[in-house]
Amino acid sequence: MGRLDDFYARRSLVVQLLRESPITSPKVLASIDVLLEAGEEVEAFDMLCSWIYEDELPIAREYYARIVAAADMLGTSGSAERLEELLID
Repeated sequence: MGRLDDFYARRSLVVQLLRESPITSPKVLASIDVLLEAGEEVEAFDMLCSWIYEDELPIAREYYARIVAAADMLGTSGSAERLEELLID
């Protein structure tokens, strides 16, 4: 995959996770969007995970699995570490 393809794949992945996230705060969503617009996918992903954790937002097991996979792809596995605490069955 070329660099441009990799960029779009990473961006698409983070955008999809953001759309499906339990975050509802318009300010938080806008902040993450600003990072995405600036091409800062890793930082946007980190912020996404941080807000989910800080606000103790429950997440489904399937969503968590996708977060972990995204963290591996983005090279930021630490972002998803604590989110397992928020799993709902």
